[in-house]
Amino acid sequence: MLRVAVIGAGAAGLCVGRHFLARSDVFQATVFEQTNRVGGTWVYNARTGVDENGLPVHSSMYHNLKTNLPKEVMLFPDYPFPENLKSYLTHSEVCKYLEDYAEHFGVLSIVEFNTTVEHIAPLNEDDVNNPRWEVTIRNLNSNKKSTSTFDAVVVCTGHYSVPRKPEIPGLSEFPGLVMHSHDYRHPEVFAGMDVVLLGAGASGQDISIDLASTANRIYLSHNRPRIPSKMPGNLEQHYGIKELTSDGKAVFKDGQERKVDALMFCTGYDFVFPFLDSKCGIKVTDNHITPLYQHMFNIKYPTMSFIGLPIKVCPFPQFHLQSEYIISMLTGKVKLPSAEEMHQSAEKEYNEVISEGMAEKYAHFLGPKQWSYNDKIADSAQCSRLSPMVEKLYKYTWKFRHENILTYKKREFRIVGDSFEDVSEKLGICSSE
Repeated sequence: MLRVAVIGAGAAGLCVGRHFLARSDVFQATVFEQTNRVGGTWVYNARTGVDENGLPVHSSMYHNLKTNLPKEVMLFPDYPFPENLKSYLTHSEVCKYLEDYAEHFGVLSIVEFNTTVEHIAPLNEDDVNNPRWEVTIRNLNSNKKSTSTFDAVVVCTGHYSVPRKPEIPGLSEFPGLVMHSHDYRHPEVFAGMDVVLLGAGASGQDISIDLASTANRIYLSHNRPRIPSKMPGNLEQHYGIKELTSDGKAVFKDGQERKVDALMFCTGYDFVFPFLDSKCGIKVTDNHITPLYQHMFNIKYPTMSFIGLPIKVCPFPQFHLQSEYIISMLTGKVKLPSAEEMHQSAEKEYNEVISEGMAEKYAHFLGPKQWSYNDKIADSAQCSRLSPMVEKLYKYTWKFRHENILTYKKREFRIVGDSFEDVSEKLGICSSE
C-alpha cells in the first residue's frame, strides 16, 4: 500500500484524490486542505488580506464573476454539470459542482480540513526513485504539529493566490487607491472614480467590464494588441504604464497621461511553494519551475508531482489527464523516461518558449499547445484522450470572446456526441451580435 500526500483540496486535489480512491487497493491517500471546505480558488470569500486563521486569503473570486469558458468544456470527463445550468456559470455554481464531485466519488472521506502543510522533505536523498517523504502539518484548530512519512506527494496548491505586482516608477508616491485584482470583490468600492487597470488578460478584461457600471472612467492599460471588441463607453485602452506621479496621474508609454483615483494590478500571480525544503530540488525563477518533466514530475524525485501548473488552458479536463498519468506512473503501469531524457525534454520545451519571443515567466504557458500536450499526457498514461468536442468548443467560444466581449457569456451550448451545438439563436439570445 502506497501512502500519498495531496496538498490542497481545490479542483486539482479533488481530481487526483478521486483517482487514488479508485485504486484503493494500491493507494492510501490523504488530502490536506488549510480551509474548512473544498473548492480552492472557487470558494468565494468576502474577506481580503488574511483569513480567520491569520493566513493569506486564498481565493481571488469577486462577487459578480462568471466563467469565461462554458460548462460544456469545463467539466471533468467523468462527471457532468447539471443540465439545467446555463453555459457560463457563477463562481458559486462551479464551487457547488466541485463539492458534488467530491461527495459523489467519496473524496471528502480522505480530506483533512483546517490543516496546513508546513514542510516537505525527502527522507532518503540518495534514493531518487524512492526517497519517501517527510510531511509536517499543523492543525489550525488545535495548533498542534505532526509529522508523517509518505511514499509520494502531489502538490495541488494552484497559482491564483499570491499576487504578482511589477515595479512602477512613482508608485510609492501615488496618492490614490492601489489594489491587486486578488483583493477585488465589489465594483461599488470604485463608484465615481477614474480607475486604471494594468493588464488585459482575462481578469483585466472581465473586471474592467464589471467596473463600468459604477466607475466614472476606466483606463485599461496593456501592451497587447488593442482589443477589437466593442467595449463599455466609459472605457479607454492605453499602452502600459510608464510611471505614476505624486499628483495622481498615470503616464502611459506613448506619452499620454490621465488623472486617476485608483490603480488595480491585473498582472497575475506568482508560483510559490514555501513548504518545500530546498532538498526537494524544486526552484522557481520568474515563475519558471524547475526541474519538471511535462510540467508535472519533479525530475530529481519523480514521486513528487504537480497538477495544474500550465497557464492558459482548459483546466478541469487537463487535471483529469494529469491525475491519470500520476496514477499510471506510481502503479508501474508506465515508466517515465530516464532523468537525462526528461531534462532534455524540459530544456527543449523551454527553448521553444524563448525562441517564440516569450519571457521566462511564460515557461508554463500552453495556450494553443494545450491540445497536443493533453494528447501526449493521455497517451503516456495509456488512458483515453479527451473528446474532440472540448477543443472544438473551446476555440469556438474564444472566437466570440474576441469579437464581442460584452455579450459572449450570454451564449448557450449543448453537447452532441463528440461535437456541440450553439443554441443561442434558437433560444433567441445573442441575435444582435
